[in-house]
Amino acid sequence: MRKIQLTAVASAAVLLIACQGQQEGGNESSKAPAALDSDAARFSYAVGVDLGNSLQAVDESEVDLDALDRGIREAYAGEDLAIDEAERAEIKNQVAQRLQKKQAEQQAQQGSEAAEKGAAYQEENAQRDGVEVTESGLQFEQLEKGEGASPSESDTVTVHYKGELIDGTEFDSSYERGEPATFPLGNVIPGWTEALQKMQEGGKARLVIPPELAYGEQGAGNRIGPNETLVFEVELIEVADEGDNGDGEDSENGGD
Repeated sequence: MRKIQLTAVASAAVLLIACQGQQEGGNESSKAPAALDSDAARFSYAVGVDLGNSLQAVDESEVDLDALDRGIREAYAGEDLAIDEAERAEIKNQVAQRLQKKQAEQQAQQGSEAAEKGAAYQEENAQRDGVEVTESGLQFEQLEKGEGASPSESDTVTVHYKGELIDGTEFDSSYERGEPATFPLGNVIPGWTEALQKMQEGGKARLVIPPELAYGEQGAGNRIGPNETLVFEVELIEVADEGDNGDGEDSENGGD
């Protein structure tokens, strides 16, 4: 979910002022779209797009485009402004607080729905043959048995994996990147730390990880929402001891 920085919007608006100051007066609604046939016009359009994108995060009820245009023009012209700096700051702060409240409410609703759907998925998956439900709530299904070493929490592991939401949406895959991932096992989400210690080199498993063993109420990035249950297929390629550290991973493979 996008968050708007109102100060950034204000800064973008100042840039937009310079690009619009040359326009003539008249009925704005009847004007044809500005031609993008000069460097100044293209720059102006680019800044306008940035400003418009920033304002998309704000409810329509919070934005008056005519007043926005007035503020741009009066500030650019150096005129006395209708609202002083202190009041402008307070107004933007109030809108930011309303936006944050709304975003928190939306996140809570999204998290509640995800938790409910995830619980139903876990309940159904637990009934499948070969699925072990551990004391923590992790669901572990061995797909291929390995014959090598099993890692401890202090070890570094190399794995291939793909991660999906319960609706099948793939959010991460080392297969797609074309190379396995290497990371310290103690630096990933609890579901991964627990599951990989149950595997051996050469083995493959399917994991269903409840949100409390994954990213919880916060989610991760734009692809994993709050309280999402995650599904992984993991191949354990190699185990290295704690003295042989890997480079780690920034992706959503279970990293903290």
